[in-house]
Amino acid sequence: MSHAPQGDPPQGIDVARVTDWMAAQLPELKPPLTFTLIAGGRSNLTFRVDDAGGRVWALRRPPLHHVLPTAHDMSREYRCIDALGPVGIPVPKAVGLCTDESVNERPFYVMEFVDGHILRSAPEAETEFDEAIRRAVGSHMAGTLAALHAVDPDSVGLGDLGRHEGYIERQLKRWRGQYEQMQVDGVDHGGLVQRVGDDLSQRIPVQQRTSVVHGDYRMDNVVLADDGSVRAILDWEICTLGDPLADLGLLMVYWAEPDDGAAVLGIAATTAPGFSTRAEVMESYAAASGLDLSEIGFYTAFGYWKLACILQGVYARYVAGAGAGDTGGVDAFPAQVAHLAEMAATSLESVA
Repeated sequence: MSHAPQGDPPQGIDVARVTDWMAAQLPELKPPLTFTLIAGGRSNLTFRVDDAGGRVWALRRPPLHHVLPTAHDMSREYRCIDALGPVGIPVPKAVGLCTDESVNERPFYVMEFVDGHILRSAPEAETEFDEAIRRAVGSHMAGTLAALHAVDPDSVGLGDLGRHEGYIERQLKRWRGQYEQMQVDGVDHGGLVQRVGDDLSQRIPVQQRTSVVHGDYRMDNVVLADDGSVRAILDWEICTLGDPLADLGLLMVYWAEPDDGAAVLGIAATTAPGFSTRAEVMESYAAASGLDLSEIGFYTAFGYWKLACILQGVYARYVAGAGAGDTGGVDAFPAQVAHLAEMAATSLESVA
């Protein structure tokens, strides 16, 4: 069997062995295969896989420079999409999981390649959709999230994915621990992150339901159809069981409005004209889920605070050399960490 790829094979793919493995899963496969990196960086790597017959799949594997032993769990990601697809949650169709590290050095899985729109910025949103379609996206995303949260984890075989109770407590402990381990000499936030963490710990709402929690549900982690509906939810690497409102709170952090000004998280797609407001998205979610959103300010505060802790970790790793000496893109991170913590404190003040 010929495995000659077109162009140089990308880092992270053993073309010959991966081709053989995929051929065993997919009788219709026609080598040679072409692997193109379409999403990389600090998250898991996603490759587009094209065969000689014009078919396309997606392959996911951990980053080349592995950091945390519990992160980048391919089996977990694959298990989630494999369980949720058959009950109607829009996810790419699972093809196969390879845990034999002799094939490609690290575990990986292959899934359907879902074509559609992934909006990462306001200019992209304005190019891809007219205002009427942009208007529809918010209710579609809210309804899709509510549908995910309505799935009974036990009924789809995910009942042991995580503990059913105490999600926010565990999250607060985890991210605070990471923040404190990732201190950088000469950078001091004056105890702000710890103070907000203490406030959050003292005000945790009662968890209304145990749901499958995506953990990073936002515009650039979904593929949208031409009508603005959700064709697929991507990036399941931190999926677990927990409090569904944590997903909604984080979505609100990313769902910037035009009058937010220069958002710390970049120029969000939702700042383009036509998108629903945060309040409208929450109203759609409340109607679809039946959950009480009276304390959503807490969950939004938690989302800002968690991002502050994550950003501190990214900054510390770059300073320690993960960026191969290039810190040009992270110089503003210390100020952004402080800004996110301040946003968390402000959001928490809105909780009665």
